[in-house]
Amino acid sequence: MTTGHQSSGPTVRRIQLGARLRNLRQAAGMSREQAGYEIRGSESKISRMELGRVAFKERDVVDLLKLYGITDEEEHKRLVELAREANTPGWWYAYSDLLTSWFQNYLDLEQSAELIRTYEVQFVPGLLQTDAYARAVIRLGHGTARHEEIDRRADLRMARQQLLSRDVPPRLWAVLDEAVLHRPIGGPAVMREQIAALLKACTQRNVRLQVIPFRSGGHAATGGAFSILRFPHEDLPDVVYLEHLTGAVYLDKREDVDEYAAAVGRLFIEAEPPNRTPEILSRALREWEEN
Repeated sequence: MTTGHQSSGPTVRRIQLGARLRNLRQAAGMSREQAGYEIRGSESKISRMELGRVAFKERDVVDLLKLYGITDEEEHKRLVELAREANTPGWWYAYSDLLTSWFQNYLDLEQSAELIRTYEVQFVPGLLQTDAYARAVIRLGHGTARHEEIDRRADLRMARQQLLSRDVPPRLWAVLDEAVLHRPIGGPAVMREQIAALLKACTQRNVRLQVIPFRSGGHAATGGAFSILRFPHEDLPDVVYLEHLTGAVYLDKREDVDEYAAAVGRLFIEAEPPNRTPEILSRALREWEEN
């Protein structure tokens, strides 16, 4: 149980708190049904709380801690504070009118990750996009949106990137299909700026960037783009994130995660090594400078 949650969103805090409450209940030798009765609830309510799937009422948490015999004042204070934080919206709440619930969940998980492994076949990963490139990508999906909405969506994407420069940033390990470097998103000027930004990103200690060249042919991730997020909390399993046109899928079953972890591991081997990435990017940049 960590005491610093500044880099965690409400979803992760709920999962942490729920896992701790489950451990305390089990240590007290109580069933979910017994615990639910004591807080005027049900077995299913306790189950949802322990899985972090619902918001926490502070009174319920206080009652459960008393029921489980928690007399340590520091632990009591820490868990009640975590319950308050679990009900506090993330920084992206200001953009909630633009965001679907499934993407808000992803932002929460992304902010809490310690390692993000991602494969992209069409676009530069959102965490590495320039403002101009991001706007061009956003217009592809929101062609009828007003300028104000495009501005806010771009602002949100730039705000996401701040996690890479915080005091304890996550590690980002990204593999790009070579097509990403040649697809004219936004035009030559935008692509020149974007590739120059990728070159700069290669110098960041917490960013590792690789490219799958055209000559590789088929490879381990022919099914499409995906990301795998790992967290610094023992109660949180790795999560695979798959986005499609109208939604997203989250996979956390061990067998599913293991399959994607094996695929990304093969990608890291099949892609050009990271020390060759600056050369590949520089070559692509020269080609865009000729346009």
